[in-house]
Amino acid sequence: MANNATPMSNQSHIDQIAERIERLLVRYGELQRTNALLAKQVETLTQERDSLKSRLGAARARVDALIERLPDVESPRKIA
Repeated sequence: MANNATPMSNQSHIDQIAERIERLLVRYGELQRTNALLAKQVETLTQERDSLKSRLGAARARVDALIERLPDVESPRKIA
């Protein structure tokens, strides 16, 4: 009977390993999907950041142009 117990034990062990592998494969698939979503978010946020930086640069240029158009203001003179 000892010979029969060993193959059953080995089969049980193989079944446990197979089950763990299946769970790992499912988790791997989930992680791949999560990673793809995160990569898309990073891409979207990078584009948004670049757009905001561009808009900020344009706004700075407009402010600088407006500052250049301001007349020079002399310091007030005291009348003596």
